[in-house]
Amino acid sequence: MTNSIHSDARQTVRVSARRFETSPFQNCWENERTVMGVYAGRYYSVFNGEDTIEAYWALRRKAALYDVPERPVEISGPDAVDLMERVFARPISSLKEGRGRYAIACTPAGGVFMDGILFKLTADRFWYVQPDGALESWLLAHSEGFDVTISDPHSRVLQIQGPTSFDIMCAASGGAIDETMGYFHSGFFDIGGQQVYVSRTGWTAELGYEIYTLGDKTDCPRLWDHLVESGEPHGMMFSSISSMEIRRLEAGILDNGTDFDTTMTPFEAGLGAFVDLEKQDFVGRKALLDARPGTRIFGVKCANAVPLYHGEIIDGDGTVARITAGAWSPFLDAGVGYARFNDAGDWAGKKLSMKNADGKLVPCEIVDLPFYDPDKRIPRGLDKQIP
Repeated sequence: MTNSIHSDARQTVRVSARRFETSPFQNCWENERTVMGVYAGRYYSVFNGEDTIEAYWALRRKAALYDVPERPVEISGPDAVDLMERVFARPISSLKEGRGRYAIACTPAGGVFMDGILFKLTADRFWYVQPDGALESWLLAHSEGFDVTISDPHSRVLQIQGPTSFDIMCAASGGAIDETMGYFHSGFFDIGGQQVYVSRTGWTAELGYEIYTLGDKTDCPRLWDHLVESGEPHGMMFSSISSMEIRRLEAGILDNGTDFDTTMTPFEAGLGAFVDLEKQDFVGRKALLDARPGTRIFGVKCANAVPLYHGEIIDGDGTVARITAGAWSPFLDAGVGYARFNDAGDWAGKKLSMKNADGKLVPCEIVDLPFYDPDKRIPRGLDKQIP
């Protein structure tokens, strides 16, 4: 069972830091109001004392800086591509150097084991940026007979997201990051006198970038100061995961272990577009050939209430779905979330009910995901209208 990124800043306990990894950037943003969560074995900021709605609008209209717990895993060696063709449900050999690709790993039964972004750094060196879960062990378990090395590059990840993120990254890189760096492009760049890996990706469906440190080679506080200095003229603010959570829900970005798990096929999770059944002999292919079509994850929208985490969706007298995540959307002026239905079906467009915190039923509407921008025109830089 994986740890959910969907965290509650009110229900907290004190935990020893010995077992988990603290961020090298933590001293740059931590304060007396900070509430920490643990994800992928790393601490991250669930809440940092900021006004969440203010941070949301900074993300939508200017830029937000996040210290995120994603964990890159390195796969390198002569047989790196062959191993990943075996493990992932999308073709890997066609991935070009300096590019990223969303890729899913399935269980032999066809369930979704892991999802994340795979980057090709060099001809035989890749980073798979994973959420929470035991990907490194999974790769090692399937590596027999392959000449590969599975390792931890000890990279920490920052995200700069929002419409002014391009101006910030252009300034931070001395102009090296320019408009030729397309969506899901990546590469090594000098940022403030230090080489880091940068990708034009993120977890917000806004125009944005991710900055990956290079282990002990990176002076993290110096990198942080340089990025903050570059971002100040463009309205950038630091935010905890709280504003990112709102935006990823609006955008239909799913979280492994929260919204779907190994009991669901990619088709049930609405991720069938990222499975190539023409590709031979990847883990889970045989099961997926016989899998039922149909999606079980939909959006839920409520005019007057926030969908309650793990709350019930009611149709008539029966529970037909559970809420996996929910938040108030300032842009849509409504409560939004994800409903995980017991069975696949044509649920979009239905008017159902959901239980709120006191057990009362409130009306809600089931919709297809995402809630808007289905063609990802915002992160691609094609829609530059600011809400």
